[in-house]
Amino acid sequence: MTPSPKPGVLDIAPYVGAPIAAGSADRIDLSSNESPLGPSPVAAAAYEEALRSISLYPDGSCSVLRRAIAESFDVDAAHIVCGNGSNEILSLIANAYVQPGEEVMFSEHAFIVYKLAALSHSGVPLAVPERARCADVDAMLSAVTPKTRLVYLANPNNPTGTMLPREEVRRLQAGLGADVLLVIDAAYAEYVGRDEYEDGLEMVERCPNVVMTRTFSKVYGLAGLRVGWAYCPEPIADVLNRVRDPFNVSLPAQRAAAAAIADQDYVRRAVDHNHYWRNWTVQALRGVGLKVGDSLGNFVLVEFPRQAGKTAQDAHRFLCERGLVLRPVANYGLPDCLRMTIGSEQANRKVAAVLGEFMSG
Repeated sequence: MTPSPKPGVLDIAPYVGAPIAAGSADRIDLSSNESPLGPSPVAAAAYEEALRSISLYPDGSCSVLRRAIAESFDVDAAHIVCGNGSNEILSLIANAYVQPGEEVMFSEHAFIVYKLAALSHSGVPLAVPERARCADVDAMLSAVTPKTRLVYLANPNNPTGTMLPREEVRRLQAGLGADVLLVIDAAYAEYVGRDEYEDGLEMVERCPNVVMTRTFSKVYGLAGLRVGWAYCPEPIADVLNRVRDPFNVSLPAQRAAAAAIADQDYVRRAVDHNHYWRNWTVQALRGVGLKVGDSLGNFVLVEFPRQAGKTAQDAHRFLCERGLVLRPVANYGLPDCLRMTIGSEQANRKVAAVLGEFMSG
């Protein structure tokens, strides 16, 4: 006999990172939706300065970072909870609110962490079919049962890049019971730029069962530091602060993130780069005969033919042999697709050229 984990844990497939491409020293990794511009120089300087104090524990309440976020978004710092990336917060919510056997709902091709959070805390993951690779509010509301406790909505969604407009997000919330928590994961919010977008901030202010999560890993270029945050009704913030680790965000990460969010000129530069090269990449890949969805994130979803020699798996091998790494998304239920992060000009042009060669060969 050996110790047994709780139900759900052994149903989790261990995380597998990006493969090592040929010529790995010069490889271009476009698999993880990282910023090609890197962090703001102001954030990098704040990180370097913080290294002088790493013999000390970090501020357990992230007070400086929470104030910086509150000032940037004009919200109450008391409603902000910081985490080791937004992934930690997504998991903390399941830990705090999902009883064993209760349902955790998300859309069919949603961010895989939602399923992992459910299984890790002995919940029942429930993936609801999408419409045109976008969350379907009617289908989600029809799937709600008395056991539904938590609904995750990535807006925009990773890896499809699709978005629910404001009225649909609010219709989803209105159709849920007061005992069902709606978590709006707005990791890619800065890239959207549409009037009809709902990031969740206003909904948190008026809805006691809505939480919004954000990250510093994408537009702020701090993926390696693992910093995320949630904006919550105060009772939910109180609960999350009870279950999180007391020093869950390192001192250098707090300092760098606080500096990054203050440098909005740099954020606008990153957004502008993404907007231009996302549009360029979509047109370039469609031009070589590939299906590419309209995306509102810092990535695109590329669909390949179901033809021997031209499949997504064939393309992945072809790219890796040339030092290019995109993300296979078969584990998202999209075996015919690869997800491509929008990278530097050089990276985007190289992928387009190599895929042109692949499709014409």
